[in-house]
Amino acid sequence: MFDNKIYDILINELKNSYSPYSNFNVAAVLVTKEGDIYTGCNIENASYSATVCAERTAIFKAISEGHNDFKMIAIAGGYKGKIEDECKPCGVCLQVLTEFCDSDFKIYLINGENSYKEYMLKDFLPKPFDLN
Repeated sequence: MFDNKIYDILINELKNSYSPYSNFNVAAVLVTKEGDIYTGCNIENASYSATVCAERTAIFKAISEGHNDFKMIAIAGGYKGKIEDECKPCGVCLQVLTEFCDSDFKIYLINGENSYKEYMLKDFLPKPFDLN
């Protein structure tokens, strides 16, 4: 469940964003079912295609440390770190989430100071790619 602790971690993680090209800072906080917390920020690259989103940064950190059972993710972003609206995950991040999360996986999008809306993964990607 989203709470003040997650919000504070998320806002602090925005400061770690490396976004000198777009100036659009994004942060994510991923929580495992065991309660472990993984943070991520967007990391841009001059070639653009090598840029990594905040959500995937958090997911890849968790996976690389042996976790693959997730409860929720919270996402915040905005120009120069100022949150004015929801920062929705991109299609690539949503597809990565479907690899490890059920369709009812919770996604919390921050849309202002201590204000958020709760969604489920299936709200954004109802028919993900599947090899089956």
